[in-house]
Amino acid sequence: MDISLGIEALLPAAEYFGSTTANTKECFDDLNWQDARLKPTWKQVQDAYNALPEEIKNPEIAKAAEKTALLTQLGITAEQAKLLLS
Repeated sequence: MDISLGIEALLPAAEYFGSTTANTKECFDDLNWQDARLKPTWKQVQDAYNALPEEIKNPEIAKAAEKTALLTQLGITAEQAKLLLS
C-alpha cells in the first residue's frame, strides 16, 4: 500500500511531515500531522487506498493502456512500432 496515495485520496493536499517510504503502520503512526483536518486512522487510509483505481495505484498499468491506445490510433502493432524505433 502507498500511504501517501491513501492520504491524498482522503484529504487532498494534507500537510504532514515524515517518511512514508516504508508504507507501514509504524511510519504512518510516526507522521507529524500538521493539517488542520483530523489525521485519518490507519484503517481509513487503507480503505481509501484500496478504493483507488488500479491505474492510480500502479502507473505501469496506465502507461501500458496509453501505449495500446496510441498504437491503435496509429493503426500499427507493437512489433511495427519497435521496428520503426530501431
